[in-house]
Amino acid sequence: MFIVIEEAGDDLSMAHQLQDKLVMYRHHLHAIPELDLSLPRTTAYVKEVLESMGLKPAPVGESGLTVTIGGQHGGKVVLLRADMDALPISEETELAYASLNGNMHACGHDMHTSMLLGAAEILKANEEQLRGTVKLMFQPGEETLHGAKMMLESGILDNPKVDAAMMLHVLTGMPLPLGQFVVPEEGGAISASSDWFEIIIRGRGSHGAMPEAAVDPLNVAAHLHLALQGILSREISPIDNAVLTIGVMEGGSTNNVIPDTARLKGSVRTFNTALRDKVETRIREISAGIGETFQAKVEVIYTRGCPEVKTDGGLNEQMRVSIANTFGDGSYIGITELVPGGKLMGSEDFAFVSQAVPSTTVFLNAGNIEDGYRYPVHHPKTMFSDEVLHRGAAAYAAFARDWLESNS
Repeated sequence: MFIVIEEAGDDLSMAHQLQDKLVMYRHHLHAIPELDLSLPRTTAYVKEVLESMGLKPAPVGESGLTVTIGGQHGGKVVLLRADMDALPISEETELAYASLNGNMHACGHDMHTSMLLGAAEILKANEEQLRGTVKLMFQPGEETLHGAKMMLESGILDNPKVDAAMMLHVLTGMPLPLGQFVVPEEGGAISASSDWFEIIIRGRGSHGAMPEAAVDPLNVAAHLHLALQGILSREISPIDNAVLTIGVMEGGSTNNVIPDTARLKGSVRTFNTALRDKVETRIREISAGIGETFQAKVEVIYTRGCPEVKTDGGLNEQMRVSIANTFGDGSYIGITELVPGGKLMGSEDFAFVSQAVPSTTVFLNAGNIEDGYRYPVHHPKTMFSDEVLHRGAAAYAAFARDWLESNS
């Protein structure tokens, strides 16, 4: 049963009143982007804003923050997450508040953080009405897939124990109306796992005129590149989804010398554990086999990044109810209307949270192509519209309040 809260519109009304403040937060954060788990200025600013609301944020691991709101009436605990880190990209937007430090909020994490700060103020103002506890998770290190796991290991899901979780992510450069929400329909994986590998090939160098004296690692690398693509084309069902990308092939330094070593670097994305394990196994087996065929020594260094993001069908339904109740009919579309099959090959380290507790995700379009927002996330010219900040804040707050009410 999903309860429609008559006062949900109050979340949007209050969010509207906070809009100018949210823009201020966002512009400040956008100008000071920091990377990975080292966010001293960002974390200090978020802490200061939360304390100005009468909240008492606590550190969680390196650069992470958490704060709880509510709990006066007992009840369950819902977690709302915003990521805070940026990318090592030099910004090319020419915005008045553009970053000048060589890093950039090119994935909208400054938007997420500002929106969650807005939700904190909304929820704090209505704390007595909450039928449970809202726990906020301000997370570093999403882009490097380090932050969520670090915060889980530091106890973010405990004291009080989290029963459900939600994240929001902005979109831009999309053919969608500004402010449109995108919500998963069914439960299951919606974004891929992410792993990395490096293959080091050790051969025997020689003069380019005497290839018979060499074990050519570049030849091995060429055969490996082609053979690894055979995993996708001949060993995985066409109805499954997987990506294996070689992003680096390097070796040698001049045109008439066969080098001693070469290396490949790549990434793997899948939507289930069995397929994830199979691809790793086959990369190792194929690399060893081709190395033996051409008499080279091959080492595979395989690093697990994050698993797939899972969503819970019941939480997805509550998200749809909350979005429709707060913003009106037509305010959202299903994710399958945006992406065939409803699965994104991009990765997101909220996956670690979603594997631990029932979770949901909502996307919010913050840049329409027709309005000049032509560039996708992770591009040095990408931009996001401030106009949607209040909508994100209201969505965070409304979902948390509605879910607690429905599960009280």
